Amino acid sequence: MVNRTLYFRELRGSWKLLVIFAGVLTMYITMIIWMYDPKMAEAMEQFEQLMPELMAAVGMTRTEDSLISFMSSYLYGMILLVFPMVYTIIRAHGLVARYVDRGSMAALLAAPVKRTSICLTQLSVLVTGVLLLMGYATVLELAAAGALFPGELDVAALLRLNSGLLALQLFLAGFCFFCSCLFDDARYSLAAGAGVPVLMYLMQMLANMGGKLENFRYLTVFSLFQTQSLIQGEGAGWLGTGVLLVGAVLLAGAAVVVFFRRDLPV
Repeated sequence: MVNRTLYFRELRGSWKLLVIFAGVLTMYITMIIWMYDPKMAEAMEQFEQLMPELMAAVGMTRTEDSLISFMSSYLYGMILLVFPMVYTIIRAHGLVARYVDRGSMAALLAAPVKRTSICLTQLSVLVTGVLLLMGYATVLELAAAGALFPGELDVAALLRLNSGLLALQLFLAGFCFFCSCLFDDARYSLAAGAGVPVLMYLMQMLANMGGKLENFRYLTVFSLFQTQSLIQGEGAGWLGTGVLLVGAVLLAGAAVVVFFRRDLPV
């Protein structure tokens, strides 16, 4: 069902963006892992004490004194959530909504390729990009931790953590792609595809601050990514991961159906 020619053409269109985001992740991941050094970690703890609410908002609060806990606090509260999400928003918008808004979709539909195949191909390009980013981040984390602090990283916990992160990013990809297929006007596609995930992340930040604001966790899918439960291998973490994966599949399926049935302004 995936058109190979279109797939590789669109994948070539993704590589510059992938390189940029991979470069950003390289800088942050290596820097954060390097900061696990006791002297640097002490400085981070002092900063956390000075600005507890701000650090809590972006998930940068530690519960255990271990490398995986350090990485979970300083990488998985904002950096590994936001940057892949921004990539997804940009690419999902460009794969469908931008074509429709510019009238370029006519060229794709004029080819002897089924509409469903076009949609599945564009979706495959988006998912491939997410998989490449998450795979790169995982390999980089393993390499940096192994080089700087050999034997201190709980590899199994990291893989569990990244499986949950991948499920979250795939859910966001499914939602953004659905919005891209739903709207004729690229402005509306971008407003919904970017606005809703960003709003949910802001709600997660408020929930992290605790107190009455903690109830905001019921309004955001980010709360399904439970880092500590995944590190410990608890059922709650796997349940959240499963819900995110099911949601990703449903959103992707809905996007294909919407794209197939709608009247496109070509």
